[in-house]
Amino acid sequence: MTLLVLCDHDRGVISDSAYEALTFAKPIADSQDMPIQAVLIGQGAEKAAESIISFGVETVNIATHEFLTDYGPEIWAESLTHISASTSAKIIVSCGTDRGNEVLAHVAARLKMPFLANCRNIQIENGSSAATRIQWGGSLLEDVTSSAEVQIFSVEHHWTDPNPMDYSGDGNVVEFKPDLNSSLTRTLVVDRVVRTHGITLTTAPVVVGGGRGVGSAEGFASLEELAREIGGVVGCSRAVTNNGWRPHSDQVGQTGTRIAPEIYIASGISGAIQHWVGAMAAKNILAINTDPEANMVTKAGYAVLGDLHEVIPAITAEILNRRSA
Repeated sequence: MTLLVLCDHDRGVISDSAYEALTFAKPIADSQDMPIQAVLIGQGAEKAAESIISFGVETVNIATHEFLTDYGPEIWAESLTHISASTSAKIIVSCGTDRGNEVLAHVAARLKMPFLANCRNIQIENGSSAATRIQWGGSLLEDVTSSAEVQIFSVEHHWTDPNPMDYSGDGNVVEFKPDLNSSLTRTLVVDRVVRTHGITLTTAPVVVGGGRGVGSAEGFASLEELAREIGGVVGCSRAVTNNGWRPHSDQVGQTGTRIAPEIYIASGISGAIQHWVGAMAAKNILAINTDPEANMVTKAGYAVLGDLHEVIPAITAEILNRRSA
């Protein structure tokens, strides 16, 4: 019996979410006296396996096939289902990213097992699990139990800090060639368009966010300048995209991008629950707002009560002054 961890990668480049899933799974595997085996699927899996082994995973299963040219939820799920059968997996884990949740939902359907998504903790005893998971975009915590024969769950993205394992061996790569039907390629990435080079909302250490209080598309110029000076990117609230001031790709929130920077500077943002869900994983939050009762102000670790059109330029000016001193 094994515990399988689906590790996401992009053409051989491991996603940080894979390390989150492995770290979350380690104490569960230890409590059940089960070995952890990682699963990598598709082109680039061989290259990605090197990173997983260096993280401390003893066994890495890689699924390769002529149809596995890029990401596809159905074909990845079919591959993972075959690997779970061949390894007698009793627990299957991924990170709760869009990909992770999508693939495990398909796996659960194939195995006719329940799927617990976006868990914060899992306790397994005598074959039954007790989990706490987020619902409604993080506004609700739900306690749930499962006695399924195969436990399938994902860990909430950004909930776990990656921590390398202590296995120091050479690592074992097991090649697996699943029997796949071409019909599974009907949902498959076939082309990519690079819209953003360098750091993005999901990878930026600093995000400078603007809300309705910015007032206009032109009002974001000062936020862009600040972000440029501190090595960050600009994000926004849904109200901003609804007004057409910024593209949807800049939106932080439940229906936008979930961020986890070292600091999020939320300017003129009231902090509706949908926006808070996307920003709450930030290590630090600085709110700039004229309303002391705004939700973002009350939840932020730091706040400046003032007009963002005065505060933001003042911060930028001080940064420039200190650099020239």
